[in-house]
Amino acid sequence: MVDRLRAEADPEEYGRLLALARRDTAAARDALAAELTAPARPLWARELAACTLGRAGDPRAFETLVFLLNHRDPARCAAAARALLRLGDPRTARAAAALATNELRTSYALHPVRLLAALRAPQSAPTLIRVLDRLLAGPVHHWQVARACVEGLGALGDPRARLVLLAAREREELRAAADEALRRL
Repeated sequence: MVDRLRAEADPEEYGRLLALARRDTAAARDALAAELTAPARPLWARELAACTLGRAGDPRAFETLVFLLNHRDPARCAAAARALLRLGDPRTARAAAALATNELRTSYALHPVRLLAALRAPQSAPTLIRVLDRLLAGPVHHWQVARACVEGLGALGDPRARLVLLAAREREELRAAADEALRRL
């Protein structure tokens, strides 16, 4: 993330924020939290601040991380998902489930789906089952998301997933992953 953001950033401003991110003090976290709400801050600055705060377990990062989890840039989504997992906020699973089930944002659902599987929250398996079932009902254009659902359900090992995984076996693109997930059940 640090290298990716360096390419987007103003070098002087980037150096200042990176120095704050590397300090593990309350004052540094307060300064980073201020970046999240300051007007007209660039997205790279908010991402650096939110991911740093998320990894530190600071709940002030939650809203910005959820916004980044729903971003069109997969690298931003992945960084936000890692930070949300470390943050440990109880609202994370509900937010990830809402993003994963939004039919208008299916192409951006990969990281919310993976995050749900990693969280192992009560709503993880039901949400992944619902998303995969919806994808299988129509022409599946989002194979990465469908595969992530299959793999996540296998990792969760929830027997409620058996029927949807059997249906996933019928799709050539998902057969191997579905077989493995069924074996793990």
